[in-house]
Amino acid sequence: MKVLDTYYETYDPEFVALRAKAREILQNEDELTEIVQLVGKDSLAESDKITLEVAKIIKDDFLQQNGFTKYDRFCPFYKTVWMLRNMILFFNLAQKAVEGGNDDRKLTYSGIRTQMSDLIYKISCMKFQDPNNGEAGVVTHMKALHEEIQDSFRKLDD
Repeated sequence: MKVLDTYYETYDPEFVALRAKAREILQNEDELTEIVQLVGKDSLAESDKITLEVAKIIKDDFLQQNGFTKYDRFCPFYKTVWMLRNMILFFNLAQKAVEGGNDDRKLTYSGIRTQMSDLIYKISCMKFQDPNNGEAGVVTHMKALHEEIQDSFRKLDD
């Protein structure tokens, strides 16, 4: 695992931490799935529901590839980093939002999902960015989505 960390650090210093966080989310999801099978999803804490949903996005929209499509045949490192960066940003901000609510205005993942369904869809659709459009085009799109995620959570706090 650590053999390429030096390369990753020179290309993008955030990547190793993003990869570790994604692995942590997937490991937590395994444990939570057992709980859900025993007592149901409603018994989970809101932060655990976020973990399950983001793990689903990571598995379905990040790890799963279709080699027969132009956009998914290969995934350059810059696209990989930006996809992870946006998914982990959403995860962190969603966790912060449900943990930071007060008793008068308790925020749930269901509320986040309802208010941000378009944004969650855009996060799931990041994989459709075609690397043939060039690094500048893909990164510009990913940065715009990064800002949109931050803006959406800022508005949610207001």
